[in-house]
Amino acid sequence: MRPTDGLFSLSIAGAKRIADMGGFAKCFVTVRDDVASFIAEGGDVFAVHVVKVDYAIRAKDEVIVVDEKGEVLAVGHAMLSSVEMKAFKRGVAVKVRRGCVEEG
Repeated sequence: MRPTDGLFSLSIAGAKRIADMGGFAKCFVTVRDDVASFIAEGGDVFAVHVVKVDYAIRAKDEVIVVDEKGEVLAVGHAMLSSVEMKAFKRGVAVKVRRGCVEEG
């Protein structure tokens, strides 16, 4: 739990558990496979690389970034809403807090 706003921050392990439990959560951002390694290393997600996004995502929400195969790459917070991520072709869509490669 973050002391600044009282919201939870996802870890990579938590994100993998949520992803393994199925599609009940509406916090997934899917990116192109060709940028997956960059994002897994902690790089931010740009709007142009977003393939699919859950409709319920709003700016500042906690999100799980996955590749096109559904593998968890990173966790972070959305800088744009789902509608904006689909419409925009420039700018940061998700500010990545932790990539899966950083976790080891």
